Amino acid sequence: MAGRQKESESSSTPRNDSRLVLECCKIHKRFPGVLALKGVDLTLAKGEILGLVGENGAGKSTLMKIIAGVQPANDGEILVDGKSVVFRSVRDAQSLGIALIHQELNLASNLSVAANVYLGRERTTFGGILSRREMNKSCKPWLKRLGLSVSPTRLVGELAIGQQQLVEIAKALSKGAKVLIMDEPTSSLSQRETDRLLAVIGELRDEGVSVVYISHRLGEIREIADRVTVMRDGENAGDLAKDEITHDAMVRLMVGRDISNYYPRTERVRGDVVLQAKQIRTTTFPDQSVDLEIHAGEIVGLAGLVGAGRSELLETIFGGRKALGGNVQVDRQNVQMGRPDQAIAAGIAFASEDRKKNGLVLPMSVRKNTTLVQLSRESKAGFIDFSYERKAAKEMIQQLSIKTPGEHQPAVFLSGGNQQKVVFGKWLCTHPKVLLLDEPTRGVDVGAKREIYALMDRLAGEGVAVLYVSSDLEEVLGMSDRTLVMHEGRIAGELSRDELNEESVMQLATGGEHANVEVSG
Repeated sequence: MAGRQKESESSSTPRNDSRLVLECCKIHKRFPGVLALKGVDLTLAKGEILGLVGENGAGKSTLMKIIAGVQPANDGEILVDGKSVVFRSVRDAQSLGIALIHQELNLASNLSVAANVYLGRERTTFGGILSRREMNKSCKPWLKRLGLSVSPTRLVGELAIGQQQLVEIAKALSKGAKVLIMDEPTSSLSQRETDRLLAVIGELRDEGVSVVYISHRLGEIREIADRVTVMRDGENAGDLAKDEITHDAMVRLMVGRDISNYYPRTERVRGDVVLQAKQIRTTTFPDQSVDLEIHAGEIVGLAGLVGAGRSELLETIFGGRKALGGNVQVDRQNVQMGRPDQAIAAGIAFASEDRKKNGLVLPMSVRKNTTLVQLSRESKAGFIDFSYERKAAKEMIQQLSIKTPGEHQPAVFLSGGNQQKVVFGKWLCTHPKVLLLDEPTRGVDVGAKREIYALMDRLAGEGVAVLYVSSDLEEVLGMSDRTLVMHEGRIAGELSRDELNEESVMQLATGGEHANVEVSG
């Protein structure tokens, strides 16, 4: 029986606050050699948005999978509307109104919006024939409820990622979901799509839907959550009421200590110009050109809205994307455009935004990923120098504090933060003069972010010129010695450390003016 209640006298009546739609009591979960959850408690009230935060490996996803019926707990109890239940499958959880929306959306891109909403529950005629007309008609109210102005007949693959996220929510609501569990829902969204999604979630709360919102973006948690539950090392670390939710309070509970100087800034002397890009024209904005200079020992942020051309600029400078014009120099020496190998030889390193797609070969070991860029240089007569591989990998594991059982561990089994460290290690093996970083802390937890910031600061202290793209304004404000702001393919202005604030960045990012437009450094 779906969502079967445990046989006990107390299961027939609510045990606690009648407003609670979900209670998890002393949940334990064991995997071979690992105790993932150690007596975790969680409560969720009707019409409440609960922010759930914690570092990678804290147990958030494991707990949510148990609540959603994906996997069973070894011990503990789950109550829905005050009644004790056992979930043996996802269908069991869904039958009691619980839906898990994964970070990677579970949609069929080749099917229509309506077909996705009713996938597995298709409407048919009395003769058993699929009734697309009925599905399209039934789908419209759900789309209207979410403010999604697309036709039910539209293919999901044609929609923007933010619209696809709303289709996923429509699917859950059409199944009678009263509890939505959302795991990193904005990780792939633009700022505009994020704002729309947060507004929709607020509207659902007002209608009585309860939401568990998991995100590493603490600014979103602060904006939308009514309450926050923090997990650390498979246990409850604490709860924060609405008026207690601050960035620092969440960080302290997540890491178990007070992090002073979250954005490390050591005193550095800015050196000579290392990277100089002149009249760079990208394929995305062919009518615009970009000039910039980055000095040794400085960290320069590249800010702007999603779609402003920031990533494309970095890719073009590195040679991974065709340039329509312009010139790149490192230490006043020309670098051949469109040739990543020449850029690497000149001392440019580039950590791309999508580490899983472009930064790592996931099935390969930490050791092989770490030395991948240097493979041809360190090979002898065409044969891999295994002694170099071992030495370099061990050095990077130690230097970057990569949490791994060993150098032979496949990268796919590492946490997001440790995967990002392997990407850094790969490029540090090249001893770069210029480090280009595209969203270096996306999808990593707060502890790993702090370590990445410390690494950026250390490298700048050693004379490396760091240019990084970030959509996290707190990160831009915290780490940048100066900031270049892009708008529609051009640099709209430059902000010194003293001028840098959220308002000045957004003014330039949205096409406003600023007195200082020089970007020569």
